[in-house]
Amino acid sequence: MVVLVSHSVKVVSSSSFNHHHCHYHNHNAINAINAISTMSGLRQYHSLVVRLGLSSHNPTVARLIKFAALSPSGDLSYALRLFRLLPCPDAFIYNTLFLALSSHPSPSPLSLSPSRLLSHMLHHSVSPNHFTFPPLLRATSLPFGRQLHSLIYKLGFSSDSFARNNLLCMYLQSGCPYDACKVFYASLDCDIVAWTTMVTGFSKAGLIDHARALFDTMPERNLVSWNAMIAGYVQAGLFKEALDLFDQMQAQGIEINKYVGASVLSACTGLGTLEKGEFIHTQIQSKRIKLDSKLATTLIDMYCKCGCLEKAIEVFNSLPAKKLSTWNCMIGGFAIHGRGIDAIQVFKNMESQGGLPDDITFLNVLIACAHSRLVAEGKHYFDYMVQKYNMEPKMEHYGCMVDMLGRAGLLKEAKQLILEMPMEPNADILGALLGACKIHGVVDLGQEIGKRAIELDPLNSGRYVLLANLFAGAGRWDDVAEVRKLMGDRGVHKEAGHSLIEMNGVLNKFVCGGRSHPQGKEIYSMLDEMLERIKAEGYVADAGVVSHDLTKEQKVEALYYHSEKLAIAFGLIHTRAGDTIRITKNLRVCRDCHEATKFVSRVFDREIILRDRNRFHHFKRGDCSCKDYW
Repeated sequence: MVVLVSHSVKVVSSSSFNHHHCHYHNHNAINAINAISTMSGLRQYHSLVVRLGLSSHNPTVARLIKFAALSPSGDLSYALRLFRLLPCPDAFIYNTLFLALSSHPSPSPLSLSPSRLLSHMLHHSVSPNHFTFPPLLRATSLPFGRQLHSLIYKLGFSSDSFARNNLLCMYLQSGCPYDACKVFYASLDCDIVAWTTMVTGFSKAGLIDHARALFDTMPERNLVSWNAMIAGYVQAGLFKEALDLFDQMQAQGIEINKYVGASVLSACTGLGTLEKGEFIHTQIQSKRIKLDSKLATTLIDMYCKCGCLEKAIEVFNSLPAKKLSTWNCMIGGFAIHGRGIDAIQVFKNMESQGGLPDDITFLNVLIACAHSRLVAEGKHYFDYMVQKYNMEPKMEHYGCMVDMLGRAGLLKEAKQLILEMPMEPNADILGALLGACKIHGVVDLGQEIGKRAIELDPLNSGRYVLLANLFAGAGRWDDVAEVRKLMGDRGVHKEAGHSLIEMNGVLNKFVCGGRSHPQGKEIYSMLDEMLERIKAEGYVADAGVVSHDLTKEQKVEALYYHSEKLAIAFGLIHTRAGDTIRITKNLRVCRDCHEATKFVSRVFDREIILRDRNRFHHFKRGDCSCKDYW
């Protein structure tokens, strides 16, 4: 029989286990369990334990159960069989099984649930301790959780921080923040973990103001607390608040870690603040924070979505190993910048290095094809995901195909694809076809599709605006009025357009016709100069993009003060020839602003990178990277 003792191998005959040496061999056998690394090894030791008469010895069997229940190479069913053979299992053994059952991905073997195991424990008069309740609370449903709450108080564990903090998590994750509040405020000695748990739970529940109020009253904070609040703001889309809080954190001398770095980079991504994102990247490098998969992907995403694709590529190429999320991020980055060929090449590189794509990979490839007029390639990869990887296209993949075909003017083919889909089209797919009808001026089909999209998504202002713009382009002002009346009757309001531009670390926001900026007078003076100079070079305002029944002069006047143009004028004031101006627009850039920006890039010798709702436009020397296809 082979016995591992202190990681060495000794051959021991069963006859050597005599009465005089029993204690010595028992001790060695128990210690040797620590060297187990496989279930076959465990079974061998189990056999030895039985031969030594230790099969009812809790400390010995507990080690076997711990390995079988909790080791990645263990076997929970085997652990439960060992448990059932014990005449008097102790609290440690029960707690080990609670922990295993709470983390087991599928229903527990042998039909033993955590609640039944707890009943067994109490029935056999084994007292729970402070390790008992945390795993139970992490794995429970709300009804059983409430029963555990009562038991915790009955047994006197209400002041135990382990039980209380997991009780808070249980209520918060079950969507019962006010029950969590009762537990929290009933405790007189809540530690920093409890406070942070409440901040995180309130943030995830959408109660961001409550979370901040708690955060501000915390008696002490650590990096986890700061990140909980920053991440809460990011999750709520309050990116500026996240960055402001990060600045407060730094002002207090608290250094960044990888978790805070990822949260703040996400906020930079949301706002398009490249300067701040580069500052965070520099801090990550100076603190020698390792770029794990999540942080690397977040950093690449930031550079892609802040318009600095070359730095995203630099970070991507510097990674010694890439996970699927990182490949997907780089493919998606090329896609939104209209570099479809590069996106496809990254996909091919991933395959050649043994990477297996998922549905997000193919979604990004199809988006890349749609934005780059790569219709043949898009069709190929739509079929390829089914034929090569046996993936059934989801609604999003069909949406990309409809968008791609529609942009290319293949409206009949796009409509036919919708009819052949194995599921009913949603409002996004119909909206993609409606957008294509708007681009190509196909009114009848657009009217049919638009009304269906509105009925499916009656609170989405974008559907109404697209349909109204389609009618306006055809001069059907009565239909435009009808659409607007429908919006008013349903209380739907058009999303207000705005443009953001970062300058010297400060984010400046402009709205159409807005004059509230401190430099408003200078901005409008520069805007007048800008318009005069590009008009002299051939720019003519495209009054057709205005969907209001106004005179041509009134339409042109309205176009001149779009938020993009105000942001560009501000950028011209603060930059010199050869510099880059970066702007983020919350809506799709209009045709007139797109044309005007081409002229500005040439006349004023600036590269203008404009990120709108759908993609990036790189304007340089009078041309746009989209080649007027967007």
